[in-house]
Amino acid sequence: MNKILFTPLILAASLVSTGLAAAEKPKNAAPVPAEMQQMMKTYSPALRQKVMALSPELKVTIQQLHAQHMRRAKETTLRQVMHEITADYQAIAVALATDNAELASEAARRLANHRIPKGGLLAYFPLDKVNDNDLGVLPAMNEIVEGSALKLADAADAGDLPKAASYMSDIMTGCVACHQKFRGTPGISANLMTPLSK
Repeated sequence: MNKILFTPLILAASLVSTGLAAAEKPKNAAPVPAEMQQMMKTYSPALRQKVMALSPELKVTIQQLHAQHMRRAKETTLRQVMHEITADYQAIAVALATDNAELASEAARRLANHRIPKGGLLAYFPLDKVNDNDLGVLPAMNEIVEGSALKLADAADAGDLPKAASYMSDIMTGCVACHQKFRGTPGISANLMTPLSK
């Protein structure tokens, strides 16, 4: 009789303690998406702390931005991904200048579906920019660059090359805005004792 009663008591105690443990988790603790968890294993402790402090909504947004891209880099860095994007942008310009709608469409779709760099996007942002306010602009910038590239591809597919060409400046505007926000001024480094002469 004691064994029969003892088992349900242990089970009940286990359920209660599990419920208490779940209740004790901080209310602000946002679940970290699986892909982000994998990426965070490669992050420095300082970056990991900054990422964990992001709002649940922003973590989901970043995960959604990553999910729009089918290609994941094993070793390619963000700088190398930017070189690929530049090459695709140049291919679009050449294609439009030579009335090659197929190349324009293909290059624009490659640009829009660029590779996600090793470690994801967050690994390459300055630590002081890894916060809800600064990273909150990513969806709008993404829409300007990648959204415009997809519109360009659709226009090229439809054979409307003047309309396709009209999206080139939108793509570049988005690129420049993102660089100004997150990259800083090329050639300027806080690690140099004296500024470079012009």
